[in-house]
Amino acid sequence: MKRHQLFYVILPLCTILISGVNSGKTGHNKNRDIQSAALHMPGQTSPDESAKAFRREVKKNILPYWIMKTKDTVNGGFYGAISNKGKVNEQADRSMVLNSRILWTFSRAYQVFQEEKYLLTAKRAYRYINEHFWDDAYGGFYWSVDYQGKVTDPGKQIYAEAFGIYSMVEYYKATGNKESLEKAKKTFRLMEKHSHDDEHGGYFEAFERDWTLSDDIRIGGKQMKTLKSMNTHLHVLEAYTNLYRVWRSDEVEKRIREMNDIFLEHIINRENHHFHLYFNEEYEVLSEEISYGHDIEGTWLLYEAAEVLRDDKLKEQIRKVGLRMAGATLEEGLDPDGGLIYEASPEGLTDTDKHWWPQAEAVVGFYNAYQLSGEEKFREAAFKTWKFIQENLTDQQDGEWFRRVSRKREHYPDDMKVSAWKGPYHNSRMCFEMMERLGRR
Repeated sequence: MKRHQLFYVILPLCTILISGVNSGKTGHNKNRDIQSAALHMPGQTSPDESAKAFRREVKKNILPYWIMKTKDTVNGGFYGAISNKGKVNEQADRSMVLNSRILWTFSRAYQVFQEEKYLLTAKRAYRYINEHFWDDAYGGFYWSVDYQGKVTDPGKQIYAEAFGIYSMVEYYKATGNKESLEKAKKTFRLMEKHSHDDEHGGYFEAFERDWTLSDDIRIGGKQMKTLKSMNTHLHVLEAYTNLYRVWRSDEVEKRIREMNDIFLEHIINRENHHFHLYFNEEYEVLSEEISYGHDIEGTWLLYEAAEVLRDDKLKEQIRKVGLRMAGATLEEGLDPDGGLIYEASPEGLTDTDKHWWPQAEAVVGFYNAYQLSGEEKFREAAFKTWKFIQENLTDQQDGEWFRRVSRKREHYPDDMKVSAWKGPYHNSRMCFEMMERLGRR
């Protein structure tokens, strides 16, 4: 687990320093000031070929699945559940998490590729969210609706509100639609008014429809019933980072800085270089679980937030901490086959399955660590995980990715390819990120 063989030819580093805000036709507007270098894979002879592999994956395998197989032509929007075998549950509830991730994905795809089919799919997602998830009375986004668009859970989970901001901003970047940006701003203000902890910093997890604090604060079957979590804070940071790209508000900047401080002071365990996951109001740690996927995802999202602030001191601080976290994830969580294990505890591994989203985040996170350090072990890890994905998770027959495989690389026949949590966001984002980091479109 700790050492991997190099079975690709290492190309010389392409040390192109990219600084400032990336702008232009795509509208992505990232402040990318880290190195762009080659991720060389077997059978490919150049960085351009490597970038094309990610381009092919997102254009030929991921995006077509969502366009062709997930649209509900009777009730509108997108189906809430589809099995690995392609069986559609037409009456499954639909989550804000899934729908916002579809909106983000196709808004980003249109910026990258400028093809009408992606814009039309983004517009479909935007229209459905506005018509069925947006709360006209109290503001913010409902947690879930049924297959006919009727609200089934009107709660305001901050995790979903963050993805609402994230996706509305991306849609604005793709289309210039000012209504979507205004909804993002309004949701930000609602979160600041009701969810922000003015005494200890950060955000409480869950609220009723009218934004009164809720007793039901779990957003997943395994999540602990806690007032604050790493996962919600990570995606609030991600959302605010995207919002700050298009709205240089002093208040948004203040909150991004505050969350970076919270991660550095409370969420990152400086002893073992992993995230703490669950906390009480005062950030007392309530669990010693380790989530390798969140660890590696957090390394690059934290650095991205520091980049957007254009704060060299903070970037260096995050860089050092992030590299230690990436190293710990590589040493402890990456199997020799390149698959990233799901969860562990101080006593050892607790869930050895290889889920789709940690693999996607590992490719970006390890490559980001390579760009920031020049250490070949990180580039090698990024490649090995990408190879693992291609061999075990991509469904080249029916499209998209399988949800997970076991440590023996066996599929679970009853898994869902589309569900409240299984969407196109992690894997498409991996492709977009790697295309950009390799300096190719």
